[in-house]
Amino acid sequence: MNKISTDQIQELRKKTGVGLMEAKKALESCDGDMEQSINYLVKRGEKITLSKANRTTDQGIIDTYIHNNHKVAGVVSLLCETDFVARTDEFKELAHEIALQVAATRPEYLVPEDIPDDVIKKEKENYETQVDEGKPKDIKEKIIEGKLNSYYKEACLMNQPYIKDDSITVEELINQKVSSLGENIKVKEFAFFEI
Repeated sequence: MNKISTDQIQELRKKTGVGLMEAKKALESCDGDMEQSINYLVKRGEKITLSKANRTTDQGIIDTYIHNNHKVAGVVSLLCETDFVARTDEFKELAHEIALQVAATRPEYLVPEDIPDDVIKKEKENYETQVDEGKPKDIKEKIIEGKLNSYYKEACLMNQPYIKDDSITVEELINQKVSSLGENIKVKEFAFFEI
């Protein structure tokens, strides 16, 4: 096992937002490999998120982002388990980042499950007309599924690439904070405004 340097720990913390000991443990588990350590933390964060998913989230804050031209705004209601976490700078920053995401990307839905069936049906029909008729049925279905996933990345807040780091989605950003704050965090609702 390689000796883990403080520079490696700081770099991993900067990239992931996890605590000192969590970063050190991840690096030690992955023999100092940064990419493997990030994957380790993501998987661990997902496990933490899943174990906390059923906890009640009845505390939180509402945050806004108003563009400097005062013609575009994003609003988000972000929930957590305790008022202690809701008052932390890390939680407030997350809420503000999500409000900024809403203002910048204008999502229509929170998750794909929120999209009405008739909208999905219409999107599928639209994609079917774009796919070459000569393609085998299974290939055609995969192409349509790929186009639907692209639509979800555009229309659903949780599926969107995070605007400040497109290597992660908004959902993964929230999962990182669930891991570092130790509480369930959920977007209750959001809104986009434009003049």
